[in-house]
Amino acid sequence: MASVSAPSAALSPHRTSASAALLFPYPCFSPRVSPAPTARPRRLAVSARAMPWPHVLTVAGSDSGAGAGIQADIKACAALGAYCSSVITAVTAQNTVGVQGVHAVPEEFVGEQLKSVLADMSVDVVKTGMLPSAGIVKVLCENLRKFPVKALVVDPVMVSTSGDTLSGPSTLATYRDELFPMADIVTPNVKEASKLLGDVSLQTISDMRSAAESIYKLGPKHVLVKGGDMPDSTDAIDVFFDGEEFIELHGLRIKTSNTHGTGCTLASCIAAELAKGATMLHAVEVAKKFVESALYHSKDLVIGNGPQGPFDHLFSLNSPLHKMGSLHKFNPDDLFLYAVTDSGMNKKWGRSIKDAVKAAIEGGATIVQLREKDTETREFLEAAKACVEICRSSGVPLLINDRVDVALACNADGVHVGQSDMPAWEVRELLGPGKIIGVSCKTPAQAGQAWKDGADYIGCGGVFPTTTKANNPTLGFEGLRTVCLASKLPVVAIGGINTGNAGSVMELGLPNLKGVAVVSALFDRECVATETRSLRSILMNACSRS
Repeated sequence: MASVSAPSAALSPHRTSASAALLFPYPCFSPRVSPAPTARPRRLAVSARAMPWPHVLTVAGSDSGAGAGIQADIKACAALGAYCSSVITAVTAQNTVGVQGVHAVPEEFVGEQLKSVLADMSVDVVKTGMLPSAGIVKVLCENLRKFPVKALVVDPVMVSTSGDTLSGPSTLATYRDELFPMADIVTPNVKEASKLLGDVSLQTISDMRSAAESIYKLGPKHVLVKGGDMPDSTDAIDVFFDGEEFIELHGLRIKTSNTHGTGCTLASCIAAELAKGATMLHAVEVAKKFVESALYHSKDLVIGNGPQGPFDHLFSLNSPLHKMGSLHKFNPDDLFLYAVTDSGMNKKWGRSIKDAVKAAIEGGATIVQLREKDTETREFLEAAKACVEICRSSGVPLLINDRVDVALACNADGVHVGQSDMPAWEVRELLGPGKIIGVSCKTPAQAGQAWKDGADYIGCGGVFPTTTKANNPTLGFEGLRTVCLASKLPVVAIGGINTGNAGSVMELGLPNLKGVAVVSALFDRECVATETRSLRSILMNACSRS
C-alpha cells in the first residue's frame, strides 16, 4: 500500500525522442476527452450511460492513517479532476509508526464489490494497490475480463515503507502470470522490482533498465521502475520503458520525512490522467510532477509521531495561486537561442507581443522571455496568456521577466529576475519546485548566490555595449569567462549580441556557456523570423567549429 520509493518526480526526460507537451490539470472535475491512443481496443468501455467525468476504480487496501492506500487514491484522483470509486481488499491498522495489523477482505466479497461498481458505473481505468492474496488477484482478473475498461494500472504493492510484508510468494507468482499480461503499466519501486525478479540486486540506473525490460517481458505494455530508493543519488531518477525506448525521468529529491503513500499516489495520478484521455508518457509525467509538488508543499507538515508521515494531496487548496510546475523541466540546451521581447520595439514595428513571439519561434528560438516594461499589467497578462499557448504548442519554454505575479497568473514556465528584483529563493517559494528560474549575474559571487538560492541558470552580461538597459556595465569576454568558470549553473550570455558577434561568443568554448540571449537583433528588425533564423544558423556554425 505504501510505496517504499523515496520522493521521486519528473521531469527532465533524457531520451532519444521528444515528448508531448504537458497540459496540467486543475483540482476540479474535468470533462471526458478522447481515449488515449495507447489504450487497448480489447478493453474499450461499453456503456449506454457515460459518467460526466473521468472515472477511476481503485482496488486496494484501506490505510487507517489515510496516507496511503484507498484514502490516498481517492484524494489524488480528486486533486487531478477524476471521480474515484473503491474496492477494498484489506483493512489495515497503521499509522506514521508502521503497520500494526492487516485483515484481508474475503475473496468473495471483493468480487461482490468489483461487480457492483464495474457493472453500473462506467469505469474508465482500474488502478490496483494492495492485493493481499493470490485468490484476490484471480478474482480481479476474472472481473476485468467480464467488465472491460480502458486501461489497467498496476502498482505491485508488496512491502510497506516501514518494512512490513504485505504480499506473499504465491501472490507474486499470480501477479506475474495473470495480472501483468492485462496491465497497461506496472509501477514497481526498486525493492518491488527486485522481488518480482527473484531478489536480483538493483544498484544502478543500468540495473533499473534491465529490470524494466525483464518486467516488460511478463506482459505489461509499459513499465515504470521508480528509483527513489537508489543509493548515492542526488536526483530521484525513474526509468520508463515502452518495449522500445528507455526514458530516464529526473526529478528533485525533496528533503522531507512525509513520504508515506508516494507510490499509491503516483499510480492513482497516472490512472486519473489516462481516464482523462492522456497518452501513457504524458500521464506518467503529470503524475510525477504532482507528487513532487505535493511533497514540496507538505515537506514541513507534522502529523503523528512516527518516522514517516503523510503528505497533503490537496495542497493546491492552501496555495490557490500555485501551479504544479513547468510544462518543461529545465534543459540547459534550451538557452541556445534565447529571445527576449521588448515592448518599445514591438510598438515601433507595429506588432503585438503575441506576433513577436510567434515569429521568433518560427525562426528557431529555443526559449522566450517576455520583457515588457512599458505595458500595463492587464494588457501584459492577456498577452502572456496568449504567448503561453503559442509556446506550449511549439514545445518552447516561456519565462516572464521580473513579474512573478504575471507568471503565476498565466502559468508560465518560469521567471527571470535581476539583482534588484525579488531574490531567487523567494521566487522559488512562490513558484514551487517545477518552475524555471533565471538570475542576471555579473560576478562570480552573484553566480554563487544564484546557485545557493535554487536558480536554474544565470544570464551573464552585458557582454557588449547595449541600449536596451540603462547603466549596464560591459563585461567583455574576460568578464564572461570569469563568471562561466566560477558558475555551477548553466550560463546564457546577454548584452549587445547580434549576428555580427554571436558566433565569436559561442566560439569561446567556455564551460557552462549554453547560448546567447538577444533583444534588439531580433525584435528591433522588420522580420523577426528571418533574423532569428539567420542568428540560429550563425550559432550552429560557431558550435560546429568550437
